[in-house]
Amino acid sequence: MESIHRLRPIWILPILFILALASCAPIQTQPVPAPATGTPTPPPTETVQWFLPTLTPTPQIIQNATETPIYLIGIGETIATDDFTSAAAWNTVSADEGSISVSRNRITIAVKEPEIYLFSLRDAPLLSDFYLEIDAHPALCKGSDSYGLLFRAGNGAAYRYALACDGTVRLERMKLYNHPRAIQEAISSGDAPLGSPGDVRLGVWASGAEMRFFLNGRYQFTAVDVILESGTLGVFAETDAEDSAMTVTFSDLVVQSVSYLSPTPTRTPIETPSP
Repeated sequence: MESIHRLRPIWILPILFILALASCAPIQTQPVPAPATGTPTPPPTETVQWFLPTLTPTPQIIQNATETPIYLIGIGETIATDDFTSAAAWNTVSADEGSISVSRNRITIAVKEPEIYLFSLRDAPLLSDFYLEIDAHPALCKGSDSYGLLFRAGNGAAYRYALACDGTVRLERMKLYNHPRAIQEAISSGDAPLGSPGDVRLGVWASGAEMRFFLNGRYQFTAVDVILESGTLGVFAETDAEDSAMTVTFSDLVVQSVSYLSPTPTRTPIETPSP
């Protein structure tokens, strides 16, 4: 029994020695991982505008075009026509200053001197309210030479629808031995021939004091005058002071009735101031 107790310490010594060596070895510390840092946020990049913004158009209100005024109103049956195969209804003349003749379906006015006014009136019909058209053909015409229609003519007076060779139109009231009075001053018209030769169809619509004027079927102007109420019709030509020759012919006359009551303008009452 005693031998057993003596051997126990010898077996334990190696173990203690190993443990002592282990305790003397340096302790290896594990590296502590660095705290994770967040991924830096890149600065915002500027958005590229490939297409510039456009303004939204404001809706426009579309208005329907109003109807073209109707100037030829109340035209009825044909009253008279003339193809100028006969000179019986017209005055004709032949003189040093000029001539008026009817032939080849036309009436021709030829003026041979400056400041000469020649005209021819038809003996019928007498017209009050009407619409008439006639073709005019200036063959020799320039500057302020003029030609055109006479209507409501009688007792040395007439209305004169005149075209000048400078491309203007006008309306005058003629009285025998008096200077013409302008009712419509001369205005330019794209339908009036400039110089000669030329072709144009004149039209006159008359109802009471109201008169409307046309060239080639297109409206030119309106005039109001109460002096002349009825009369016959005619044609004329007139040279200016600087021209010594002029020739114009007229053809294809058509006259129609008009049934229309023009509105009469009412007078505005004027108060008489008290003294």
